[in-house]
Amino acid sequence: MDPVIVAGAGTTGLALSLCLARHDVPVILLDDGSSWHERQPERTVVLRPRTAELLARLGYTAVHTDAARWTAWRTLNRRQEVQYVEFDADAEPSPLHLPQDRLRQGLREALAGQELIKVAPGSRLYAFEQDEYGLSVHTRSAAGGSGPPDTWWRGSYLVGCDGPRSTLRKLLEVRFPGRTAVQRYAVAALRVDLPEPGTALLHRDPPGGRGSQVLARPLPRGVWRVDWSLPPGGQPLTADALVALIRSTLAGWCEGTVPAYDLLGSAEYPVHQRLARRWRSGRAFLAGDAAHLLGALGTQGLEEGLRDAENLAWKLAIAWHQGASDTLLDSYQAERRYAVGARLRAADQALPLLRSSGAWHTVRRSLLSGPMSRHTELLADGHLGRGLLGAPPVYDRSPLALTTPRGASRAALGSGVVAGPGSEAADVPVVALDGTRGRLRERLGRDLLAVLVAPGTGVWDSRHWLTAGLMPQLTAAVAALPTRTELLVAENYPGATAHTVLLIRPDGHVVGAMNGCRPTDLYAYADVARGGPPRQRPADEGAAGLGVDGPPDAGAPEVDESAGATAQLRS
Repeated sequence: MDPVIVAGAGTTGLALSLCLARHDVPVILLDDGSSWHERQPERTVVLRPRTAELLARLGYTAVHTDAARWTAWRTLNRRQEVQYVEFDADAEPSPLHLPQDRLRQGLREALAGQELIKVAPGSRLYAFEQDEYGLSVHTRSAAGGSGPPDTWWRGSYLVGCDGPRSTLRKLLEVRFPGRTAVQRYAVAALRVDLPEPGTALLHRDPPGGRGSQVLARPLPRGVWRVDWSLPPGGQPLTADALVALIRSTLAGWCEGTVPAYDLLGSAEYPVHQRLARRWRSGRAFLAGDAAHLLGALGTQGLEEGLRDAENLAWKLAIAWHQGASDTLLDSYQAERRYAVGARLRAADQALPLLRSSGAWHTVRRSLLSGPMSRHTELLADGHLGRGLLGAPPVYDRSPLALTTPRGASRAALGSGVVAGPGSEAADVPVVALDGTRGRLRERLGRDLLAVLVAPGTGVWDSRHWLTAGLMPQLTAAVAALPTRTELLVAENYPGATAHTVLLIRPDGHVVGAMNGCRPTDLYAYADVARGGPPRQRPADEGAAGLGVDGPPDAGAPEVDESAGATAQLRS
C-alpha cells in the first residue's frame, strides 16, 4: 500500500500524521510553510483534558506543563457575580490553556524520529488524480519554499488539512457555506498581576463598557489573554484605542488603579462560521479548518480539528492494513460533520438571545431562577466544555452505532449512567494481560479495546485470574475478531455490572456492551465497528511511491476518469 498523503502541516495535519504513524501507517506530510508564523502570544487554544491526553499520547508530553490550569471560572454582570465554577481534578478537571505556537512546536518536536512520516518541505498541493488503486498528487514549490518545483507523489488516501482557503476543497469543488464575521474581537496578551490569579473571568457590561463583554483567561508565567467584543461592522481598533481599552478594563478590575503591565501581542479578528458540504470524495478527505470554521461563544475550532484527526486516523488505518468498506470511511463525515454542525446550530440559536441586553437583564432580575439561568450558562459552555457548545461529541447517529447485533442490548450498561453506542468511554483503571496497570485512555489510539468488568481483579495478580472464569473463553474470542483488539480487565466501570464486556473504538467511543462472553455477539460488534467486511481490493493495489520528478509512473494502472476523479487548480 502507498502512504497516506496529508496536505498541510498545521496543528491538524501534524496531529493526523502522528495518529497515523501510531497506527503503523506511513505518511507523506506536504508542508508548504504556511503554518509557520512569527511568535504570536495572543493566539492561544483551550483544550479539554481528554484532548490534552491525545496530544501526550502522540508525543507532545510537555502539554500539561506548557499549559495553565484554571482554578475557577467566574461570570459577572456589571459588578454582580452570576456564575462561579470551581475546578476539581476528579469531579470537573480544568480546561488547559496554552499558546498555539507552543502547541504547534510540541507536535513538530514529536515528529523527530518518526520513520513512518516523510515531511516534504516547501511543497504545495497543486493537482491530484484518483482512481480505484490510489491517488497521484502533484505538488509545486510554495512561494519562497525549498521544495522541488514539480513533483508527483503516489498515495493511498489524501487528507486536506490545508486551512480555511483549502486547495483540496477547491479542487474537489466542495461548497463551504456559512456566515462571515458573526462576532468580532480585539485580543491582547498581557503580563500583569490581577486580583484572582488562576481564575478565568467573563465580564458582561463591565464598568465603562456597557453592551460589551470582556473575557480574561490565565496562561502560564503570569500572562493573561484578554478578549473584548467589538460592535459588528465597526472601524478597526487603533493602537491608542486598544491601550485605552486595556487601561479602563484593568482599572475596573483593580479598584480604579491601573497595574503595571507588559503588552506582549495584540490582534483584531472576526469569527466565521462555515461547514463544508462534503468531507469525503472517494479517497480524498477534508479535516480541520478546511472542513469547518467555528469559534463563536467559546467553541474551539482547533480542538475540533484534533478530534477530526483522531476520528479519521483509525479508520484510514483499518483501510490501509485490511481494506475498508465505504460504510467505515463514510462514517468519518457522518460523525464529525454532524458533531460540528450541532455546535454551529447551537451557536446560531444562542447568539441572538445573548446579544439582547433585555434578555440579559431579565436573567439578572430573575436571580438566575428557572430556565433563564440557562442564558448565563450558554456564555460559559463553550469555554468550559459543557452542553451543546462544548461537551464531548456523542456519535449515536453514526452508521457504526445504529446497528445492534441480535441479543446484544444496552441493558448491559446497567442503570444507564453510561450512555450507549457512540458515547465517550469512561477513563477507569485497567489491567492488561501482561499485568501492566494504567488508565483506559492510555491504551487508546491503536487497537479496538475489549474491557471485561471483573470486581476483585484489582487486588489479585493477573496470573491468578488469567485462567479463571470468563478469561479463557474471552481471550480466545478476542483473538478471533476481524479487527486487532486488545483485551483489558477493569475492577469496575460506571453503570456496568460484573462480567460486562465493553468494546471500545481506538478514539475512545463505545461500540457496544454485553453481559458475559458471547463470541458471536462480540464478533458482530467488532464487525459493526469496522463498518462491515471491507470491499475487495484491486489485485495490484499498492507499490509504495514516495515521489518522483515528472508525471505519474507510466506503469501505474490507467486512470478511469468515469469512475474516479481528476482535479486540477484552475487559474
